[in-house]
Amino acid sequence: MDLSDQAPAAALVFQTMLAHGPLTRAEVGRRTGLSSGAVTKAATPLLDDGWIVEVGRPAGDRPTGRPATLVAVRPERASFLGVKVTADELIGVITDLTAKPMAARRAKLDSRDVDSVVSAIARLVKRLITAPGIRRASEIHRLGVTISGDVDRQTGTVHQSPFLNWHGVPLAQLVETATGIPTVIENDVRALTVAEQWFGAGAGLSSFALITVGAGIGCGISLDGRVVSGAHGVSGEVGHLPVGDSDRTCTCGNTGCVEAVASTDAIVEQARQATGNTRLTMAETVRLAHAGDPGVREVFTRAGHALGLALASVANLIGPERIIISGEGVASYDLFAEQIRQTFAAQAFGAAAECEIVVRPLPFEEWARGGAAVAAQHLFAPSRNTKQVVAIPR
Repeated sequence: MDLSDQAPAAALVFQTMLAHGPLTRAEVGRRTGLSSGAVTKAATPLLDDGWIVEVGRPAGDRPTGRPATLVAVRPERASFLGVKVTADELIGVITDLTAKPMAARRAKLDSRDVDSVVSAIARLVKRLITAPGIRRASEIHRLGVTISGDVDRQTGTVHQSPFLNWHGVPLAQLVETATGIPTVIENDVRALTVAEQWFGAGAGLSSFALITVGAGIGCGISLDGRVVSGAHGVSGEVGHLPVGDSDRTCTCGNTGCVEAVASTDAIVEQARQATGNTRLTMAETVRLAHAGDPGVREVFTRAGHALGLALASVANLIGPERIIISGEGVASYDLFAEQIRQTFAAQAFGAAAECEIVVRPLPFEEWARGGAAVAAQHLFAPSRNTKQVVAIPR
């Protein structure tokens, strides 16, 4: 039984238990607004098929009539795979129904060619599903693959991924054929936003934004419990906001974008120009900045200003409760922090300046977990109705 085939009441009961369980049937009724009879009718097929299970009575319960029974989701009922694709590596996880990781693996990419990457994903999936303690592959419900760029989740197509130089790749179909597992793809930042909404710093918030700083500058937006993709699947592209004062060419072909100034690649390139050292790495750039090199410090100041403008634009446009900053670039956040704070305070309008900013370093395994979370969404919010997203607590 696929939960997406169930009546809306059953899906609502399941989602409520997933987010807040274990619960008594009476509590499910209070949270959903369903009558006692409707809760029982909705829960029966879920119990029969093992999606939920009775787990005993509430602590301290001394009923005078029929005793209350707690009901909870069975985490082992379904498993999901998540794979994050970077320019040179794959990161994969396998999770249970509550998105708890059960195994994680990494694999280097020898080539960015589409067929090579798809084959590498298939090999990584095989390693994950044969890891010690993992149940048989037939119990894997779905695979979520995340990748940077313009990704159409509905059609399963990567329209454009600059870091891989991909255009018009039907990735979901290719991966599904190679693995034999139903596959969904998503932009990696939006998938990480889903993960933060389910079990991270966005859990329980009505609205938040996630800004990622790394080889690119990404943004995921969650409004009213829904991660927004936009009509064309490219919402949140703050990396391509024009911030001016720069003739640097961005990966998108335009000049003056946030990404052209504040991405890690852009920072290294500007530091090389400032020092005359064409072989400078990011680690060496950070070390020079910490040592007080004025030219390199200025590079980080410009980057912090551009990021502050991006954060203020997000705060002014959508008014989120919180902005989360993550990505590999936050390892050097201390070099940005003061300028980001100053620029944000100056540019955020009115009460938007009160938006909480949280810095949250996350390993790529968490990004892959976002892929698994996106895959799990299809269990109760399939492609024909992807607007509903459930927040799963830790």
